[in-house]
Amino acid sequence: MAIWGRELRHYRQGAGLTQQELADEITYSKSLISQVETGQTPATEEFAEACDERLQTGGALARILDYRKANGFPVYFRDWVPLEASATILRAFEPNVIYGLLQTPEYATAILHGDEAAVAARMERQAVLAGDTPPALHVVLDESVLYREVGSPAVMREQLLHLIEVVSPQITVQIVPQELHAGIHGAWVLATIHDGTAVAYVETAARGFVSDGREDLARLATAWESLRSQALSVKESIELIRKAAERWTT
Repeated sequence: MAIWGRELRHYRQGAGLTQQELADEITYSKSLISQVETGQTPATEEFAEACDERLQTGGALARILDYRKANGFPVYFRDWVPLEASATILRAFEPNVIYGLLQTPEYATAILHGDEAAVAARMERQAVLAGDTPPALHVVLDESVLYREVGSPAVMREQLLHLIEVVSPQITVQIVPQELHAGIHGAWVLATIHDGTAVAYVETAARGFVSDGREDLARLATAWESLRSQALSVKESIELIRKAAERWTT
């Protein structure tokens, strides 16, 4: 995000415009332009195209945005992104880290070793939760993720408080205690697509893969039911997350 924002600032200043002047001409807010230029907020395609047209960049900003998106995901993950975006229900289990759609930028930056393109892509994926018809998202996390330091104590505290904040009728988070359970072998997501079909994304130590195989889906559905039965309730999970966040006070 920061790289794209620096390019925008370069072209804006080259055109002799202040942030307010550019905002007035492309009908976006000055605060949004400031946030994009400093890497706090990702640019949308529409925003990039509006900037290109006013700043007469020859489409450079849109091309950079496309390049960043294309290189933000591992090759094996790219087939999953449109499936995730078209889902009506997502059921995810993560044994080692916070689920990607619920990560803060700082937590994602630590997980992705500072790869700006990968962090930007992950943050942009989260837009699916704020769309006109967001999927119902149900996440089960192994309790160990609450105590595994990622980034710093401050990053962990912010991340855990963020988990609490996003819980709603549309988004649930549950914690399964640290013990032998059906998800011990790795992370996965089950998606129900708009047409009613099901598909899964499964992580392995080497790579991830998408599967719509009947046997895979049946096993994951069974594992999901087992995990939900062992997990704390949403209310109990929120209380445990809150207590864990207090442990990360710097």
